[in-house]
Amino acid sequence: MEKQMKIAVAGMGYVGLSNAVLLSQYNPVYAVDILPERVDEINRRQSPVADSELESYLKEKSLNLLATTDAEEAYGNADFVIIATPTDYDTEQSRFDTSSVEMVIDTVMRMNPRACIVLKSTVPLGFTDEMQARYRTGCILFSPEFLREGRALHDNLYPSRIIVGLDTCNPVQQEKARIFAGLLKA
Repeated sequence: MEKQMKIAVAGMGYVGLSNAVLLSQYNPVYAVDILPERVDEINRRQSPVADSELESYLKEKSLNLLATTDAEEAYGNADFVIIATPTDYDTEQSRFDTSSVEMVIDTVMRMNPRACIVLKSTVPLGFTDEMQARYRTGCILFSPEFLREGRALHDNLYPSRIIVGLDTCNPVQQEKARIFAGLLKA
């Protein structure tokens, strides 16, 4: 197994919480959310989303998981920051609202530019490249989710596939993608 990585996960819906729980079995994980009541629920080991396996893991498993609203505490020393914030589709503008993702990227880059950012949110084609160019970083990866609502942790524990998108010409990104895929497989 790879060495432990410090991980922060932004957004505690189905995608974010299932990734936080999955990864906190073997790594220290900060679960970041803007809603204090959601953070409190997670710290009491109660699931804020309806998913029986998430509920069971939170209550019964030994997890290295701390929920917080403090972005500086979470992102400051993270090796990986997973972004799983909402990107609702705006029908009037015919595009995804990526403002929450962009806000987290901006915060991470100010606090910890060495962290590798992994996008789990739904984003439009070209978004990852655009963010890498904007922030002049080689470590923003895209890793799509294939989760069912109410079965998110199960689908993470037994994935049908793990995809980590990257710029194949960037050796740093290649290594970070390999490490992240290994964390998901563990």
